[in-house]
Parts: sequence; C-alpha cells; structure tokens
Amino acid sequence: MMDQKYILAIDQGTSSTKSIIFDQSGNPVAKGHVDLNTQFIDGGLVEQDPFEIYQNVLASVKNCLDDYQSKGLNIIDVVSVGISNQRETFVVWDETGKPLHNAVVWQCKRSVAVCERLKSEGLNDEVKQRTGLIIDPYFSATKLIWLYENNLNIHTAIDEGRAYFGTVDTWLLFKLSKGTRYLTDHTNASRTMFFNLKTLQWDKYLLDAFNLSKLNLPEVCSSSFNFGSSDFEGLFKVEIPINTMIGDSHAAAFGEQCFEKGQAKATLGTGCSILMNAGADVPDGGEGVITTICWSTTSLINYALEGVIVSCGSTIEWLRRELGLFSEVMQTQDMARAVPDNNGVYIIPAFSGLGAPYWDMNRKAEIQGLTFSCNKNHIVRAGLESVAYQIRAVIDVMKDAGQLDLQGLIVNGGIINNQFVLECLTNLLNRPLTYGITDASGLGAAYLAGLQAGIFKDLNDIIRIAKHRSTMMPVSELKIEKNYRTWEMYVKLGSSRQIVSTT
Repeated sequence: MMDQKYILAIDQGTSSTKSIIFDQSGNPVAKGHVDLNTQFIDGGLVEQDPFEIYQNVLASVKNCLDDYQSKGLNIIDVVSVGISNQRETFVVWDETGKPLHNAVVWQCKRSVAVCERLKSEGLNDEVKQRTGLIIDPYFSATKLIWLYENNLNIHTAIDEGRAYFGTVDTWLLFKLSKGTRYLTDHTNASRTMFFNLKTLQWDKYLLDAFNLSKLNLPEVCSSSFNFGSSDFEGLFKVEIPINTMIGDSHAAAFGEQCFEKGQAKATLGTGCSILMNAGADVPDGGEGVITTICWSTTSLINYALEGVIVSCGSTIEWLRRELGLFSEVMQTQDMARAVPDNNGVYIIPAFSGLGAPYWDMNRKAEIQGLTFSCNKNHIVRAGLESVAYQIRAVIDVMKDAGQLDLQGLIVNGGIINNQFVLECLTNLLNRPLTYGITDASGLGAAYLAGLQAGIFKDLNDIIRIAKHRSTMMPVSELKIEKNYRTWEMYVKLGSSRQIVSTT
C-alpha cells in the first residue's frame, strides 16, 4: 500500500479561519480554528486589518498542525495546500507591500451612492454583459471607486501605478510567498466587477470607465493551479506547494460535487449563496441572479448562476437577540412544529435590504399578518419558512433566465441541522435535498489541490471516494405552495408601497 498523503485546506472566512488536514480519501484528520475581528464603523463601513487576516491564517494553520502531530502523524506527509476565502473583500497595497487601507469587507455599504451614480450613467447593462454581475455595493469595484474618490493616498497611488489590488486569496499568497507571487483565480476575479467572463481577462473598458486604468491587477489562473509555495513562516520545515485558490462558495460547490449542469448547492449561514452549475458556456443570468464562474481546472471551466440572499440565519438570530423568542437556535425546530401552520404570519427578512432575486437594498424588514390569535411559535415558524421561500424565489429565476432544470439541491451550513427548514425546502422545490457534509468549502479546496498535486486523477476519482450523504425526499404539500405565493405577494406589495412613498 502506498504511503498516505495529506492536504492542508485553509478556509479563510469573514468571522474566522478554519484549517483542516484531509487524507487522500477526503477524511478530515486534524483541524484548527481562530476567530477573526471585524470592524463595523458608522455609516455602514465594514473593515478588517490585512495583517490580522494573515496572522489569523498562520495561527489557524499552527493549531491544525499541532492537532495533526498530536495524533502521531508526520508533517512531511502534508504535500499540498488549498485556500478558499471570503469573496469580494479586498486589500490595496503599495510597491513595498504595505497596505494603503484596511481590507474592505464584502458586507460594507460605503458605495451605495457610487452604485446609483454608475447606474445613472448607463453602465448597468455594460457591467452585466461583460462581468455577469449587477452594480451593487456587494462587489469589490464600487468600494474601490469610493476609496479612489475619498482617500488621497489611494488616489495618488493608483494614478501613479503604485497600487496593487487583490482579493483575500491574492493578499494571502503575496504574504505567504514573501511578495514573489501576485496571482488570483477565475472565481475570485469574477467577483470584482473588473473581470470579463467571455474573454477571461480584466476588462479594460470598465477599468477606464471607473477611472482605474492604472490599477495593478493580479494574473488570473485556474482555481486548481501551481500558485507557488510557502513554509508558512517556518511552520513547515520545507516549502509546500499552494495548489488551489478559490472563493469559499465556489469551493463548497466543488466539495459538494456540483460537477454537472443543473446541480446546485446552497450554503445556509448568516446569508445564503446558491450556486447552480451552468456548464461550459456562459449562461444568461437575466435580471435577478448573477453569472459567475463555478470553478476551474487547467483543462475545464464551469460557469454558474448565483443568487446571493442577504438574511437567512441572521433572521433567526435577530428573533433570538432582539425579540427574545427563544434562548437557543436549536429550539426553533420544535417551536415551528408546535403549531399546525403559520396562522397567516409572514416575515419579509429585509433587515439589510433584499438580495437575489429582488436586489432591493433599500427595502426594510416586515412581519405581516399578526393577530391576537398568533403567538411566538408562529413568528419563529415564519422566520424559518422565509429561508425556504427566498431559496425557491432564486431557483425559479435561475430556471427561467438560464433555462436550467434543477437536478437536485445540495445544502450545507449551520441551518441544515434544522429539519423543519429542510422539509419546507424540499417540499417547496419538489426536488430531493441532499445534505450531510461539514466543512464543504475546505473539502472543495482540498479536492482541487489534490487534483493539481496528482493525488486525484480526475473528477471521477473524487466521485469514487465521496462520502455518503443524507437525502430527504419531497412530500406533496399544496399548502406550502400557497403560502409561498402569499409571501411573494407581500414582497411585491412592499416594493410597490416603497416606490409610492418615495415619489
């Protein structure tokens, strides 16, 4: 039997970094975790310290290696590294490698006015056609435009050609390689609003339109690629190759084996990212969802449609924290089942606006249908149901705009522990629901790194070693379809009321 080889997967997220070492059968053998601080500043600004992000990664890797070695395993058998990262968050640094500003986090809303101006200039169609995205503060470009217009040091550095832009993957690679490697991958590039999906190059037209033509941008490579090597500041005795960089949601899609057209995954966390594999051709995303790159290897690129939902788990957390309806999230499943139906109560979870497929960032949250016959269980049930309703709305738009038939939905994230939500979702979609993999982003990064390192021969090799997952089958239930239509009516009614009130 050949010697066992191991892969280190680093999942650098918004609130923490997780490091996991997988064996060549895809089993996790060691883990490390370190929380990451985020600065929430008045005016909707959200930032992180770039050096803290890097040190956070090193600390997480150290914890993981300590766990690994405590089990008697040899560090020399770790032969490849894959990195998945929070998307859209970016850093700008100068020619010496010094950040010119804190990392601007994807949640930041500083560029709302910039977005409105770009739309008024008629750029929305150009952006959609070229990048697959819509003009929204969620994506990196508009926040960098804001910095260019409001930060003299960054303005000057960009105009003098001394500013280097990078999403978190690029920043980490730059630091890990001691400034010798300046690269990114297709998935992260596709989230910036600078990247042309058809040419697979940075889009000169848009960079000129944004007054950022002199900005330095990294070379774009496949998600599975030889990005360089590092000893992680001495944590390894020799440098080991970094064979994958990929956005975390895309890594989860790969980890969940969304390898075929029509296969979709939904990561149910604070918000929700729904990615549906659209195959080898660029799909038309229509108005409600965006077009992006699902994942890529050196021989294959798969595109995807994506719907980004702003509030899922955060809705449930708000019900706990602000209304005090329960003390532990795990209680919500039993509370929802304690009543036979929602009693006409619906939550429109627009606490930070509505994301896909509505993209109404000015919308406010609402609770509809309250009467004296309602109790806290009905409100909790309505909150859980709103998670399923939003996913259904996104899937419907994907099917219509991209002419894609949903083959099945694979779900991951913390909310999958709530069986009530899963039942609502599978019945509402009338499709099987597959779940059961933890750390899907890390697993996807490990799979891709293993492909580049030759540990896995091809996609079929990965399918062969894939672990068993649970499947939930839909039960015909007409009432949930009717409830969804009522919820959808409230969404549209609220938008129309807002239009009237602002005119």
